[in-house]
Amino acid sequence: MSDIQTMVQTELMIDGIPSVLAQDQDVDDLKRRIEAAAATAGAFVDFVVVGNRRVSVLVTRRTRVVISIATVQFDPRDTGDENHPFGGLYDF
Repeated sequence: MSDIQTMVQTELMIDGIPSVLAQDQDVDDLKRRIEAAAATAGAFVDFVVVGNRRVSVLVTRRTRVVISIATVQFDPRDTGDENHPFGGLYDF
């Protein structure tokens, strides 16, 4: 038996550009906000990605969004806390 812990990870592709959501993100709420933005001439939708970084995306009627869910190895840093970002150029 393996002692590897796993977690569910949600990837959001917007117009072909992938973003992996932080663990605390409410996917159903995000879907509703994307649908509401797509029903307008355009609106920004905010969410937090792995690395605890906030992203704002302009969603219009022409925006293509794909959401996929996978089980991956557990990462204890992935808390969604924007005050404690990780990853990128300065993560040692």
